Amino acid sequence: MSVSLAHPRFAEALCALGLHDVEVRRFPDATRTAAQAAAAIGCDPPEIVKSLVFAADGVPALVLMDGSSRVDVERVRHELGAAAVTRADANLVRETTGYAIGGVPPFGHVTRTRVLADRGLLDHDVVWAAAGTPHTVFPLDPTSLIAHAGGTLADVRERTV
Repeated sequence: MSVSLAHPRFAEALCALGLHDVEVRRFPDATRTAAQAAAAIGCDPPEIVKSLVFAADGVPALVLMDGSSRVDVERVRHELGAAAVTRADANLVRETTGYAIGGVPPFGHVTRTRVLADRGLLDHDVVWAAAGTPHTVFPLDPTSLIAHAGGTLADVRERTV
């Protein structure tokens, strides 16, 4: 498969970053959720990267999290030095990234935002992320993915007891 299967803006971002050979896969059924994406790809949910937009004191921020974990909003608040952090609504997600929820890639957005990448992503050799649509995904090693996203490593996942 080719980069041309990705959302056009994301395909441009891949090419601009020199990632012409990234394998973008398109699926007939949606891969909006981590569970759907993992099932379609044939990988485990922790190998999926969720690109989640939050509002920190009203300013959008992106959190990259593995597909089997939840974001600890309090930890995000602390990392960003914000008074309050909330999940962004669909309008803010699209306005910030240019993509709809369920297809937000980790980079190639219409605006530049602060990016936190949960350290747990580094537990995998390859991770899969949305390629700009709810039907497309791409693989990349997590170190490269975080670097291309301009991410700062942080511990922002909810702790399990």
